Order: sequence, then C-alpha cells, then structure tokens
Amino acid sequence: MTAAIARVFAARSGARMLYRAPALSTAAASRHFTSIKPIYTAEASATGGRNGRAVSSDKVLDVELTLPKALGGPGEAGKTNPEQLFAAGYSACFQGAMGLAASKLKVKLPETNTVRAVVHIGKDSTGGLGLSVELHVSAPGLDKETTQKVVDLAHTICPYSRATKDNIEVKLAVV
Repeated sequence: MTAAIARVFAARSGARMLYRAPALSTAAASRHFTSIKPIYTAEASATGGRNGRAVSSDKVLDVELTLPKALGGPGEAGKTNPEQLFAAGYSACFQGAMGLAASKLKVKLPETNTVRAVVHIGKDSTGGLGLSVELHVSAPGLDKETTQKVVDLAHTICPYSRATKDNIEVKLAVV
C-alpha cells in the first residue's frame, strides 16, 4: 500500500497509522474497504496451527484441528480443520441472510430450508493457496425461481458473502 493510500484509508476509517503496511497489488489497492460499528464481536485463538486447537474466548467452541490428508496432513478422525469451520459459519450466516431476504421479498421460507457450503482449498493462478466456495440451497416446497430470488438477495446481505466478494469465487446453486 502506498503511503498516500494508507493515509486515505486511515482518515476514512478513523484509524491511526501505527505501521507501514506491505505494498498491495493495483487491484487490491483499488478496493473499497468499509468500516463498521461492531454490534457483536467473536474472538477465538488457535495454537499449534492446522494440527492444533482452536478455542473461542467464552470456551463454547473448543476444537482440535488436523491438516487434511489431501494437504499432506494426518487427517485425524474426530478433528476438524479451518475449511470445515468456514463452511459451517458461512452456511449458517447465509441461511440467516436468506430469512431476511425472504422477509424483504414477502416470501414464506420453509423451516426445512438448508444451506450446504462446500469450501475448496487449492492452488491459485499465482501458485499460492486460495479458496472457493459453493453454496447449495434447498427450500422444499418453494419453487426454484422464488428460491433463486431469495438466494440472490441473500448473497447481497450476508456478511460472509460481502466479505468474500471479489476475493474468492462463490457459486450459488438452488437444488
């Protein structure tokens, strides 16, 4: 990030510049970052990396982590990984956004609706690791066209969708 862009970002966000950020690509430098006024804050800590443990500050979440076999790790049974945790969080958040979207569209969303998130990790075009996501939405009893409208609006509302926009590929599928 150039010093000028860093100063603009700091001025817009009200943040103080405490350090000089590493240089960003032209595409990244042109992104617009939105400041928020927090309503809720979640906090978790990880120790041991992908073969360690993740614990939320309130201790409700306390999971052992394992590197999947596909990534060269042990893939130990009974343990999870960051991609599974991201899939769980994204699917739950998206389902909540669907409820809000359905309300705005004056649509009765079936209680049995489900969102299945599939998170892929793999090599990107630069040779580094990247993510992509598929969201598979089922709303039994609701026609596909109406469900698609709800899904499309939810994708503009969901904080996870907004955070991943222009960062990773997210495919939406009504099933």
